[in-house]
Amino acid sequence: VQLQASGGGLVQAGGSLRLSCEASFRGVSGWRLGYFRQDPDKTRRLVAAVGWTGTDYGDSVKGRFSISRDNAKNTVYLQMNNLKPEDTGLYYCAASRVAGARLAGEYDYWGQGTQVTVSS
Repeated sequence: VQLQASGGGLVQAGGSLRLSCEASFRGVSGWRLGYFRQDPDKTRRLVAAVGWTGTDYGDSVKGRFSISRDNAKNTVYLQMNNLKPEDTGLYYCAASRVAGARLAGEYDYWGQGTQVTVSS
């Protein structure tokens, strides 16, 4: 099982970035895929997720970020617009079998983190 993340980087406030994450396990179309951001205290908080129940976003990113998936490519995308310095952090993609999962503990598989840095 592998989740291969890509994207991220350094951008000025107000700019945009897109993260991608390709899953390499069978039946991924039935799983919920999400992105988490890791806080300095190592807590991982939901940024956005998508599954058969629909999409879900953290309060701080609503209206700025958009998550989508291409099941034919087993890939989930996170489009991040109007980025703010407080969006800076290590972003992880993850997969869960739990419908509507919002907590890190509900996710079974994790990709490597990708750094997003937003300068003011």
